[in-house]
Amino acid sequence: MWLGPAISNAQFEVGLEVFEAFAAVQPEAASAFEPSPYRLDHYMADIYRLARLRLERLGIYQVSGGHFCTACEPRFYSHRRDDGQTGRMASVIWLR
Repeated sequence: MWLGPAISNAQFEVGLEVFEAFAAVQPEAASAFEPSPYRLDHYMADIYRLARLRLERLGIYQVSGGHFCTACEPRFYSHRRDDGQTGRMASVIWLR
């Protein structure tokens, strides 16, 4: 399994309700959130960590990738970074 480009935890701020929703379904998901340095009751969410936790729950442990940030690397399209401009990204998925 390979995790493609996504927004990094340094760029992805979510509210308390998102933190609580993930923690309610999978308590160990709380480890993927850190308090936001910008706003009270907000968190910086590590969606790569959240994906890995969900995959592990399904018995998938061989996971690669998860090292690219679409918000801070200009080679990727980012709705947040590009102030609402549209763009396209594609994924290719196959089974061996």
